[in-house]
Amino acid sequence: MIGDKALVLFSGGQDSTTCLFWAKSNFSEVFAVAFDYGQRHRNELEAARKIAENAGVPLRILKMDLLQQLTVNSLTSQEIEVEREKPDERPPNTLVEGRNMLFLTFAAITAKGLGINHLVTGVGQADFSGYPDCRNDFIVSMNQTLNLSMDFEYTIHTPLMWKNKTEIWQMADELGVFEIVRHETVTCYNGIAASGCGECPACYLRNRGLEGFLEGRRKCGNRYE
Repeated sequence: MIGDKALVLFSGGQDSTTCLFWAKSNFSEVFAVAFDYGQRHRNELEAARKIAENAGVPLRILKMDLLQQLTVNSLTSQEIEVEREKPDERPPNTLVEGRNMLFLTFAAITAKGLGINHLVTGVGQADFSGYPDCRNDFIVSMNQTLNLSMDFEYTIHTPLMWKNKTEIWQMADELGVFEIVRHETVTCYNGIAASGCGECPACYLRNRGLEGFLEGRRKCGNRYE
C-alpha cells in the first residue's frame, strides 16, 4: 500500500479507468472526481458513473463548462470536426488548453477538503499526442505549485506516464479489469463506447494498443480473442 486515501481524476476512459483500479490496489480508500466541461463525448460521464458505482468508489462530478468560453477546440465545439491527422507541428485541434492544469487544481481543492494527499491521474507521454499538459515536466511542476499554493503536501501519481497503449492494456489485465476496460470505457472522441468509432485519433491509439496486446497474448496461447 502506498497510502490510506487517494483521489482519482476519472473520465470513464481507458486510461483513467486503469488508474482507478490501480489506485484501488494501492490505497485503502479511493475517491474519484470527474469533470463536466461541455465535452462532445459526454457519454464518458455516464460510463464514469457506472464504472465507479460498480467499483464501490464514490464519484463527484464537477461542472466546469467555463472551459467552453475560454478555448476553441473540437472537443467542446460541435462545429469543429475532429482531425484524424495533424497537418503540421502544432497540437491537434482536440487540445483543450489548460484542461489538466484546471482539473488538477480543482481535484486538489476537493482532496484537501477530504483530507486526501494523493492524487492519481492517467496522463502519459509515451504515446504522446502533442498535449503539453500530459508531460512529466508539467506534472512535477504542478505538484510543486499545488503544494505551495495550498500549503498541503500532495503527491501526484501518474502510473501510466511512461507506458504505451499496449502496456496500458497489459496493466489492466494484470489488475484483473481487462474486460471492464475493453467493454465499458469511453475513449472515443465521438463518445462511442468500447472500440469506438475506429476513426478518431483516440480510437486509433486505443485499438492499435489493443491489437498489440492481443497479438502478444496469442503468441503465448492466452484466452483473449
